[in-house]
Amino acid sequence: MPATPESSSRGRELNREELYFLMPMQFFYARENLPLPDLEFIDGGEMPEPERKLLVHDFDMTPTLEDFHGSKLGLRVFQKDRSDDYLLRLVVLETTEDQRPVEFGAIGIRLEAFTDQVRELIVQGKEPLGGILQREKLGHKGKPRAFLRVWADKLVSEALGVPLGTELYGRCNQLMDADGIVFADIVEILPKSA
Repeated sequence: MPATPESSSRGRELNREELYFLMPMQFFYARENLPLPDLEFIDGGEMPEPERKLLVHDFDMTPTLEDFHGSKLGLRVFQKDRSDDYLLRLVVLETTEDQRPVEFGAIGIRLEAFTDQVRELIVQGKEPLGGILQREKLGHKGKPRAFLRVWADKLVSEALGVPLGTELYGRCNQLMDADGIVFADIVEILPKSA
């Protein structure tokens, strides 16, 4: 049976909860009529270092990756979709100095959670959400909901500059405000050895 955007060829169909965790990424794959990359949900402790250090925590990825790579990060938007106050983007975070990709991701952002000024910065798509939140001093926390082992398909391979089939690691994360209200759902995948 051919893979569909709702299935994984790692031996089983994804369940409803897993599909929900993958929603931002699934949206873009379904729109292009592509199957999701081969993936499996794992315990965070199964990841090698440095991926475990970079993914198994409650912090925002942008400052975490900036600290690890010693560089500010820029944003490259591959695709986006907006309806009312919800913005979906398929992106790569890359170092500003040499444009080296450090994360492939898909994010769904509830824009109504922000002031007009911050909303405009987000919609412009010129910098990562985490950088905006940090600069604007908008208190928030992360809530990783699942950890992933992913084998790079054509899209992931090209975005991160890794060979097809490379085993990578990622997470499904949520960002929430100080009141615990979720304003972003994210799928984050790191290149090999970050």
